[in-house]
Amino acid sequence: MVERRDVIGGGLAAGLAAAFAGADVSAQTRRETSDPIADMKIADAIDKLRESIERQHESPEIFQIRAQQRTFLKANQKFPDYMDVGIDVWERMHDWHVRNRQPLTIVRTTDGRYGMAFGVTTLLLMPQQVGNYISWGYDNR
Repeated sequence: MVERRDVIGGGLAAGLAAAFAGADVSAQTRRETSDPIADMKIADAIDKLRESIERQHESPEIFQIRAQQRTFLKANQKFPDYMDVGIDVWERMHDWHVRNRQPLTIVRTTDGRYGMAFGVTTLLLMPQQVGNYISWGYDNR
C-alpha cells in the first residue's frame, strides 16, 4: 500500500524535477562558459527553497516546547521529565512524529493520563486545559 506522505513527497519531487528538466540541456552548454555569479544565485535559490520546505514542517508548538526545555536545562542541568500540553498541541506533536517519520511512543501513566515521548521529555495530555496549553517542564519528584 502506498502511504499518503510518500505520494505527497513524490509529487513534490516530481514537480521540482519537471521545473528543472530544461536545466539539463543548458547545463551542458553552460559548463564551457560557467558564470560564477549565476551559479551563486542558483545555489542561493536552492538553499532558500530547501529552508522553506524545512520550515513548513516546524510548528510553533515545537519552538515553545524546546524553549521550555532549554529554560529547564539551564536551571537544572538536565531536561525536564514531563511537560503538560493541551489537546491541540498533543495532536500537532502526534502529526509531527508521523510527518517526520519519528518513532511515536504513547503510554498510559499510572494515574490514567496519556504520555508521548518527545526527545527525552514526556508530554502529558491535559484535556481540561485550553487547546494550545504548554506548561513549564517538571521532574517526577
